[in-house]
Amino acid sequence: MQLSDRPSTPSTTTPARTATVQRTTGETDVTVSLDLDGTGQCRSKTGVPFLDHMIHQISSHGLVDLDIHAHGDWEIDDHHTNEDVGITLGMALAKALGDRKGIHRFGHFIAPLDEALVEVVMDFSGRPHLSYGLDIPTQRVGNYDTQLVREFFVAIVNHSQLTLHIRQLDGINSHHIIEATFKAFARALRMAVAIDPRRAQEIPSSKGVL
Repeated sequence: MQLSDRPSTPSTTTPARTATVQRTTGETDVTVSLDLDGTGQCRSKTGVPFLDHMIHQISSHGLVDLDIHAHGDWEIDDHHTNEDVGITLGMALAKALGDRKGIHRFGHFIAPLDEALVEVVMDFSGRPHLSYGLDIPTQRVGNYDTQLVREFFVAIVNHSQLTLHIRQLDGINSHHIIEATFKAFARALRMAVAIDPRRAQEIPSSKGVL
């Protein structure tokens, strides 16, 4: 799925909220394309299968179209790829949101997955902050290092200028805890970036800027 392949639908209310960002370093080459007003179409090829699975959760439950390609130094480990995908996704979010005019700004959701229950609250405040409260019982899910979950969200927060709180309310299975987190993040994101019809032309801040 390429964003350019989708037929354009003219909007009389808001411009297209899309972005494509490519970020290349000595460790990775990452390209992210997204459409905030999508239908949940996703193609993710990061070379890290579990990360791809979680990115699909963001797209499906957040109704964000995502096309992500990454080439990383996988022979070392997945750390750089995981982090740089988060950085590039955060940059794409910031670019697509622009001045953040008209968005609800705040989002929250509590997602269950079997015994796991995770709460995510966010504010596109322009101030990056992460409070991370997951207690993941195992070091790995398959080949994925569970410490990388926090690194992924740190990267998104710092590069999308997002305030993000993640709290684990219950859960003993590592896969369930992580997946519930990504689903809750997706639904909170969907709420936060949605256009508020009551002030669609205004920046949602008493200061007039985010």
